[in-house]
Amino acid sequence: MTPFLITNTTLSSSSSSLYLSFLFLQNPKKPNCLTSHLTSHLNCSIQDNVSLSSLQQTLTLESKNEIERGLEFQTGDSFFRHESAIGRDLGVLAASLYKKSKGNLRILDAMCGCGIRSLRYLVQAEADFVWANDANEEYRGIIVSNFEKEVVRETEKGKRRWVVTHSDANRVMAECYLKEDFFDLIDIDSFGSNSTFFRSAYDCLKFDGLLYVTSTDGYSSGGHRPQHSLASYGAYVRPMPYSNEVGLRMLIGGAVRDASVLGYRVTPLFSYYSYHGPVFRVMLRVIRGKLPENKHYGFISYCNKCGNSQTFLWDQLGKICCHCGNEEDSHSTVVSGPLWTGPLHDTTYVTEMLNLAQQCRWAGTESNICMDLEKLLVTMIDESDPKLPFGYIKLDQVSKRAKISSPPLRIMMSALKKEGYAVSRSHIESNAIKTNCPMTMCTKIAKELQQL
Repeated sequence: MTPFLITNTTLSSSSSSLYLSFLFLQNPKKPNCLTSHLTSHLNCSIQDNVSLSSLQQTLTLESKNEIERGLEFQTGDSFFRHESAIGRDLGVLAASLYKKSKGNLRILDAMCGCGIRSLRYLVQAEADFVWANDANEEYRGIIVSNFEKEVVRETEKGKRRWVVTHSDANRVMAECYLKEDFFDLIDIDSFGSNSTFFRSAYDCLKFDGLLYVTSTDGYSSGGHRPQHSLASYGAYVRPMPYSNEVGLRMLIGGAVRDASVLGYRVTPLFSYYSYHGPVFRVMLRVIRGKLPENKHYGFISYCNKCGNSQTFLWDQLGKICCHCGNEEDSHSTVVSGPLWTGPLHDTTYVTEMLNLAQQCRWAGTESNICMDLEKLLVTMIDESDPKLPFGYIKLDQVSKRAKISSPPLRIMMSALKKEGYAVSRSHIESNAIKTNCPMTMCTKIAKELQQL
């Protein structure tokens, strides 16, 4: 059905609402496009008492209500993923811990979308102030509507609780820096591998503040665009079997590099990978001072011949090789870097997050999302074992090298522990393990298990 055309007509409030409802039935997923359709594509004028904002509010009523962790909101025409809820959970837990330890919490959500993440910071993390920014001005009606349902704009003392703006994220942060308006936590939920936000964020972040960064560039982390990863994060990334962990380390490494230029030191509190997107999210703590020379910022190698991985510092460049072969086999070693080679999580911090999640009943209950969050946090704690190296080993790789059927994950982990090796699951790959056991020994143990 084609929408009818109104020409040389002045719409009243009631008739405009009826017409918008008519269009909405044909375009339920694009309500924000309807206001522009009215003003740009229809030759009609609207009475002064019917503003664009009021029309957007009319459309907002038609939007589907969503609920996340007990908060009701609308998404309108903004980009929104239910699967990202756990990433938002992690951010809120970190913000809550900060508020409990510091007593004050000011947050900048630089790319807020429909505003649900900002709303959760306000309500669930009890932030004193949240600046919600999104470059798309068409989202304003949805964001403001979501906020006004749950949080007053100002306290009784006239102190603002939140503000909504629509500008480029870098511009917002630059202006905050110039005004010396600093934040305790900055959340940058960016798309692709855009790392241009790092330095702007450091400028307007308080010392000992938190920076929650994002990448969705799984293609570069897979080693398929090394020139692109080099330009974005300063890391030349080659294909490796644990590419999704490389994506997290590439993101942290880029943040470390830019922070070092400004005289700051950053360390990851937790690192989270989700397959949808894919999405790489890291919570960083920013403090004064640089990392000790070469510590946790170097190169990693993978040997396609034996399957072992190693880390190398800068002064070892030119000496990179695998102990399994000789010079003739040197081409089998693949090197990526520089990137973060240290721990992905802070054990103590993630344990505090788990305890807080249980107190909030976000973990330890029977609902699927609570079980998923609890399982994730427990796995992150296990991954934080200092004996465990970077990377992970997929059991499919073990079975392929051993030429046997893939052993059950739990049985393989139990066998490795009996042999004295450290081992844990990987939150990144369901059928993979993190272990300090060499691939050759993993293959040997898997063959022995097959004979039982």
